[in-house]
Amino acid sequence: MPVQKLLSPILFLLILCGIWSCGKNQEMELDLTDSDQISYNFHIRPILSDKCFACHGPDANKREADLRLDTEDGAFAGLKESPGKFALVSGDLQKSEVYHRINSTDSGEMMPPPESNLSLNPEEIELIKRWIEQGAKYEPHWAFLKIEKPIVPKVDWGTNEIDAFTYRKMRSKKLKPNPEAKPHELIKRASLDLTGLPPSPSILDKYSGFSGENTYEKLLDELLAQPAFGEKLAILWLDISRYADSYGYQDDEVRSQWPYRDWVIHAFNNNLSYDQFLTWQLAGDLLPNATKEQILATAFNRNHKYTEEGGIIEEEYRIEYVLDKTNTFSKGILGITMECAQCHDHKYDPFSQKEYFELFAFFNNSKEKGFEGDISRTKPAKNPILWIERDDLDGIMSFINHPDTTKLMVSVMGENDEKRTTYILDRGVYDAPTIPVEVSTPSSILEFPNDIEQNRLGLAKWATNRNNPLTSRVFVNLIWQEIFGKGIVKSAGDFGMQGDLPTHPELLNWLAADFMENGWDIKRLLKQIMTSATYRQSAVVSKDHLTKDPENIYLARAPRMRLPAENIQDLVLASSGLLQTSIGGPSVKPYQPSGLWEAATSGRGTLATYIQDSGDKLYRRGIYNFIKLTVPPPKAIIFDSSNRDRCEIGRNRTNTPLQALVMMNDPMVLEASRVLAIKLSENQPDDELAIREAFKRIVCREMKSKEKDLLLGYYKSQLKEFEDNPEYAISTLDVGEYPMNEKAITPRNAALMQVIVSLYNLEETITKS
Repeated sequence: MPVQKLLSPILFLLILCGIWSCGKNQEMELDLTDSDQISYNFHIRPILSDKCFACHGPDANKREADLRLDTEDGAFAGLKESPGKFALVSGDLQKSEVYHRINSTDSGEMMPPPESNLSLNPEEIELIKRWIEQGAKYEPHWAFLKIEKPIVPKVDWGTNEIDAFTYRKMRSKKLKPNPEAKPHELIKRASLDLTGLPPSPSILDKYSGFSGENTYEKLLDELLAQPAFGEKLAILWLDISRYADSYGYQDDEVRSQWPYRDWVIHAFNNNLSYDQFLTWQLAGDLLPNATKEQILATAFNRNHKYTEEGGIIEEEYRIEYVLDKTNTFSKGILGITMECAQCHDHKYDPFSQKEYFELFAFFNNSKEKGFEGDISRTKPAKNPILWIERDDLDGIMSFINHPDTTKLMVSVMGENDEKRTTYILDRGVYDAPTIPVEVSTPSSILEFPNDIEQNRLGLAKWATNRNNPLTSRVFVNLIWQEIFGKGIVKSAGDFGMQGDLPTHPELLNWLAADFMENGWDIKRLLKQIMTSATYRQSAVVSKDHLTKDPENIYLARAPRMRLPAENIQDLVLASSGLLQTSIGGPSVKPYQPSGLWEAATSGRGTLATYIQDSGDKLYRRGIYNFIKLTVPPPKAIIFDSSNRDRCEIGRNRTNTPLQALVMMNDPMVLEASRVLAIKLSENQPDDELAIREAFKRIVCREMKSKEKDLLLGYYKSQLKEFEDNPEYAISTLDVGEYPMNEKAITPRNAALMQVIVSLYNLEETITKS
């Protein structure tokens, strides 16, 4: 039977069951409802940053008329080109040249100038006018202010402090919170958020109604204790740490960094505090009496691409690796775009090129080389190397899932005995050193103390210092993003001038302060968010929501989000019973369209040809799929996963026809449907009960009456088709490598398989709501 013919009823079923479509994005409106006082940080700075700072900002080389509008001193200083005049005069519009220039129609005077292709709209001009009238008061950038714990508002809704802040914002927009979600919805939501796996029917039954001792809080504790928790949260960190299984560049040979992935999973499962989690990764090798586990954690710094191409300039690539480490630290941990200051002073944020290379200096003393030979001399790790032996696996590193007795090698950090001098590189070019610099950090964030180690360990202490305004804010924002789809700061990797403003600034500060006060406890933070009434709301969207808050900025409902790529695979395998649940181990090569690796290879090395794995390796979680940097896993990329060639702290979420084609034709989905169909057929002779169980496993709730009628009708139509054409049943069931008894090749199993395929293609199945 042609695939298209089989699938046409599926499409009809999908339409009947409802397909979610994303609304058009809309810009967040300025919130002036609480007060008519204009804030520099929240109202004026975004305008100046977008329209003015390129010419009148931090970058001295690009500054026009020697005028700075990013600092109070610069903005109120006399204009050098117009003696006796000032860009801004507090409370006086007539004496403020900025006001005249933004209102001018003279092309020689108007600002921004016409050739910039920038302009201010009437609302922005009015805001600047009101700001000047109110005194043109400057404020330090909100993200660089020390984190102070605000007073929790008093409200009459919610279960914890989070709700006090969100409810106040909802009411300011005349929104009412949704009622609490139904128990089965919360069970599925929490299971997907904490483990990346669907709840089993037994879990759904156990916590149905949250009665007696089986409370919602107990469910969260049970999920947090599962080994799958570490696998779920590790996906976020592997995107940040740009983990991959190959070196990248032209030859793109295999590397053995996977023990680092096992460590990340282990650290999250053991609830290693975030400050220690960072310290071990940044400088585990520099800790007193460092253990092999702490040294392994420093592989975080070595996950970048590494060339094995002949004829390269070693120092050029060594510098490239240090740049990558610097940029990963600044973006992934500090949430700033420090890389913009590699070639010149930052155009928008108060970071000079000198400060960039002072930060660069922390990573510039590594023993790492720029080149260790071409692919003919390849090895799975580059110096410095950590060797992991059987004694280690039986002891302190027992969390590493290594199935044989061979030694493992992992690229890690190590310091030179003699300190390497770091220079500011002219225009960021490796062979253009200028002025020597010492290790330090941007003063606008937090001065680097002289009384701590002047190396990566000191950098780790600086990053986790209670007075550092970024590290805690950035991480709690990432966790919020994991749960709600968008961070309190939408631009999770840019807390600078060009980044988005926090939608709930007081809540962000409260969470960041509370996180540090409570030992940087990650599991506690997650439970705190997930026990809030804000999290537990229904995801139902009303007309009022769509009118007042289509993007759910003010959180008057729970979000609806498609699962990450890896967790879609996990859901299919888990619900079908195929999932191989062992934790950790080498990466695996699942089903993949033929010819992809071969079409993008130099022809050299062991990864020139894709060799698919078999057996249990085909049924592992998505986190363990082999990532070749030049040809990332195609299915994961279609579902918006990171390609891992650089630090990423957020993924796009698209809705494309290719995604539907994957779900309808992927061998894994079809094989899982076949295996589950046969299993249910063997255990459940009643067709309706078999479909009911499949629905509960996959959709994670009981079937409704109309859904039962639709699915039974579809099943009967497919059963008749297969009974009339038995050969179609053979071709339909003949998919995947999981063994199948010939007696299982029946019209009933083929029809049941088609019903299950349709269930996997429901929007509700792969959506957290």
